[in-house]
Amino acid sequence: MMLEKCEGIVIRTTDYAETNKIVTLYTREWGKVGVMARGAKKPNSRLTAITQPFTYGHFLIQRGRGLGTLQQGEMISSMRSIREDIFLTAYASYIIELLDKGTEEKKPNPYLFELLFQTLQYMNEGYDLDILMNIFEIKMLNVLGIYPVLDQCANCGNTEGSFSFSIREGGLLCHRCLEKDPYHFKISSATVRLLRLFYLLDLKRLGNISVKDETKAELKKVITAYYEEYSGLYLKTKKFLDQLDKFKDKL
Repeated sequence: MMLEKCEGIVIRTTDYAETNKIVTLYTREWGKVGVMARGAKKPNSRLTAITQPFTYGHFLIQRGRGLGTLQQGEMISSMRSIREDIFLTAYASYIIELLDKGTEEKKPNPYLFELLFQTLQYMNEGYDLDILMNIFEIKMLNVLGIYPVLDQCANCGNTEGSFSFSIREGGLLCHRCLEKDPYHFKISSATVRLLRLFYLLDLKRLGNISVKDETKAELKKVITAYYEEYSGLYLKTKKFLDQLDKFKDKL
């Protein structure tokens, strides 16, 4: 058994017996790992705070062949704003479930760790939730083994002119190839530009992006339909988000 330190984010917790928790961390060093946090449900445990969902910190873990044991943790950020706001919690829970369902255990992916951390941090700081969610969704596609064609027409390779989005063809269709898919989505040039930008953007360099509501609606429609067709994922948090959206529209 070795004691090892890692940088991680709590993505899931499950109660185990009276006083313990099994905590799933997404770590920079090892990818997704499960650890036993003994006594973490006791109110005075030093592991209680560090094992709350969304918490980012350094964790000291005794690693063996099976489930490791969390010995101690040092919190860097509790992502407090996320935890205190139902909308923030819903969006953050969705991106975390997407990452959780889309990754296997113990497969390191430092890029994905950075993406998760950066997205949660921006959410915590009050950036546009829909835009952050869309960027995360688009960047997760490659992790899921899905490669949309966003730099040219998926059918003829044309890079000029106006484009629609085709779920069937797996990406953009130029105006000359629209008959290839009678069910294509008509989208604005702003939506085409943002789909490309989100796919390529280094999230650290996200400035203030302001996006019109109509463009947001187009992005959501295209990305949701694309995920439904190709990802094979059914996420409870997505259903909850959709319900929240309807509620928000009534406010």
